[in-house]
Amino acid sequence: MPESEIDLCRRSAIDQLAALASGELSARELLHETRRRHAEANPVINAVVTTDFAAAERAADASDRRRAAGLPARPLEGLPVAVKDLEDTAGMRSTYGSTLHAEHVPQADSLLVARLRAAGAVIYGKTNTPEFGTGSHTYNGVFGTTTNPYDPTRSAGGSSGGAAAALAAGLSSVADGSDMGGSLRNPASFCNVVGFRPSMGRVPNWPVTDAWDTLATNGPMGRTVGDAALLLSAISGGDDRAPLAFPEPLAAAPETAAAPLRIGWSRTLGGLDIEPEVTAVLDGDGLPELQRLGHALTDVEPELAEADAAFRVLRGLNYARSFGHLLAEHRDALSPELTANVEFGERLTIADYFEAREQRTRVYGRMLELFSRIDVLAAPVTAVLPFDARTTWPREINGIAQPDYLEWMRASWRITVTGFAAISVPCGFSDTGLPVGLQLIAPPRHEDRLLAVAAAFERARPVWRETPRVLAAASSTHTSNMEVV
Repeated sequence: MPESEIDLCRRSAIDQLAALASGELSARELLHETRRRHAEANPVINAVVTTDFAAAERAADASDRRRAAGLPARPLEGLPVAVKDLEDTAGMRSTYGSTLHAEHVPQADSLLVARLRAAGAVIYGKTNTPEFGTGSHTYNGVFGTTTNPYDPTRSAGGSSGGAAAALAAGLSSVADGSDMGGSLRNPASFCNVVGFRPSMGRVPNWPVTDAWDTLATNGPMGRTVGDAALLLSAISGGDDRAPLAFPEPLAAAPETAAAPLRIGWSRTLGGLDIEPEVTAVLDGDGLPELQRLGHALTDVEPELAEADAAFRVLRGLNYARSFGHLLAEHRDALSPELTANVEFGERLTIADYFEAREQRTRVYGRMLELFSRIDVLAAPVTAVLPFDARTTWPREINGIAQPDYLEWMRASWRITVTGFAAISVPCGFSDTGLPVGLQLIAPPRHEDRLLAVAAAFERARPVWRETPRVLAAASSTHTSNMEVV
């Protein structure tokens, strides 16, 4: 499907910006169409859980006045955006997916939200997240479950599941996410959009309790690689409150095609159980497309076993530090997943911590050795297809029991431990019509390489244009009166 035939709300953010810049479309009109789409689709998928359209209309009008006055357009000028509910938005409810904060209204924006506003985004709402971002299935006691636009009986992934579902359904032009164990990449794969975990320090975060954390990072999501790169350019760059932050923002991805590279093709990311349906899409669609683009592919399996113990220890300590006081005071209000993480962390010792750091160092060294022979590693994003949204996590993969809600997510969080940058780009669909993403991985500070490879792959295989099932019936009976060429 050519992009010109895609409905306005699902076109790329770059295409929407071009229409705004040419005067074919106003920010208020684009917000109006987004509001209509929200009314149509959101009751089915529950992606955007808090809205303030009155404030958004004021921001859209201000954007239109800027353009009318001839002021330089900001990077996200006039784009309607919903922000992940882990981020504080001044004057707009921010719950973190927790019943303990169900009516919390911050007085100030987080750093990321402040950068979105400064870039011209029209913020109208918040996207759903599991409690405090815990887990790769988006449900909580405040708003319930977010479901998948390509099959509303299935999970949208998490913890940026609301963001991914909103993008797929056309409820947000771009979307922010955050990623400790795969929360940018997993929902992107499930919902047929792009999720990019950048190098630590590329996107600073504030406020935080630990400014030196190297597991969790914010990052961009988009319907296209170009959209994700655009958002990354707006939210990256140094801040004195973030000691690990890179000083300069990363410019949007170049339009030129990636030069032929040495790509390592990993089917199991070091021996993980991967559903055959996932492997079939990656082998059948992803591998041959990369070969047709001229890349030299070699079968590899990285040595990542030590990443498993390291991640669990470092995450457990993080949860004990961040949420231990809540467990002591509000145990009955917390999810079983968060409770289990905190309790595990509270049992750990200083010896466990230092062993995890040493394990992580060895994993990093092995990855560097692997990348002396390759330029990019290609692998599954997730081990499973989007699963039944009524469950909390997959209990088995290929007949192998998964002991807890973290185990099935290892295809994403093994890469977290390495510190490498990783992007999930839409690859194809299973025989049952469920999305599958391809994970592309490169050493820290090589985001440009990933964006170039992913953009070339997307141009050759633009499966992001496939209309989600939640919209298909409506689109057959409703034609927007906003026509943009």
